[in-house]
Amino acid sequence: MTKKFTFLGIETSCDETAAAVIRENDKGTADILSNIVSSQIDEHKKFGGVVPELAARAHLENIEFIIDSALSESKISIKQIDGVAATAGPGLIVCLTVGLNIGKSIATFAQKPFVGVNHLEGHALSPGLLKKINFPYLLLLISGGHTQYLIVKDVNEYEQLGTTIDDALGEAFDKTSKMLELGYPGGPNVEKFAKLGDENFFKLPEPIINKAGCNLSFAGLKTAVLRESKKINGEEKLKYNLAASFQKTINKILYKKTKVAAEMFSKKTKVKNFHFVVAGGVAANNSIRENILKLSKEIGFKAIFPDIKFCGDNAAMIAWAGIQRFKKNLISKIDMPAKSRWSLDSKAPYMKGPGLKL
Repeated sequence: MTKKFTFLGIETSCDETAAAVIRENDKGTADILSNIVSSQIDEHKKFGGVVPELAARAHLENIEFIIDSALSESKISIKQIDGVAATAGPGLIVCLTVGLNIGKSIATFAQKPFVGVNHLEGHALSPGLLKKINFPYLLLLISGGHTQYLIVKDVNEYEQLGTTIDDALGEAFDKTSKMLELGYPGGPNVEKFAKLGDENFFKLPEPIINKAGCNLSFAGLKTAVLRESKKINGEEKLKYNLAASFQKTINKILYKKTKVAAEMFSKKTKVKNFHFVVAGGVAANNSIRENILKLSKEIGFKAIFPDIKFCGDNAAMIAWAGIQRFKKNLISKIDMPAKSRWSLDSKAPYMKGPGLKL
């Protein structure tokens, strides 16, 4: 009988302090013994975004309690776990360092294997917590800091098909919310108020919609929202109309670019009826989910979304990625550094900056 591993996961890449204890089960998925997430929304709300120094201080204040809570809820002691996984990047260095260092310390003193996890790989593998998915599959990773189409060939094996050449999708949502004074966190509030508006009221640009493969651009759209927001003069209905029009435009862009990515995936892998995973914080947006499901019926892929609680930053996905890497003997050195940037596909070209050719 194959041993089922149990891991402690730790996540502090941005503004969530999180710890979880995850155990493999006979179905090839996970038993989530605990998954504790402490959000810092209230600390950052008055600034309209994450302040790195405040986030790091909150991590330092909370991390010990969050880890103790995760272990207590799981009824698993440090002695009983098989390893420790902590996010090593990408993210805010001052935040990453908190979780990474305590993860290393626990692993060292308990004499357990340590796995430093790429936060993006945590998102990429997160649907596997509840549903067994065979490789390869197509992934759309949409979060506050990243927007990418990737072929997930296996654990630690990724091929980037397309990415944003400027702003991440989550950032575009957050900045739109800030421009419209809809509050923080931006993404959920844009979705909430978009339901009250007319999505056809504003005609907004769809940057590089018919070129550059499945690469994306949101800076021009964000600029258009800024321009229109200055004409609104605080009128609530126009705010909601602009939020709705912005969200509709995002969905039109994702619809077109996902079709291109699906064609590229099928051509490269020769797989037709494939799984298409949408993961990351923005994957919690219901209008985006409905948009992708509509497309899935048209072109025949199976859309997979993580449970809402695993879309945002969490430690369950980090523990799960840690287990998968451990099983491939991808154990980290204890002096592994935190990384502010860390691509899943090391061969992918850097797609930002002036002079970019599309």
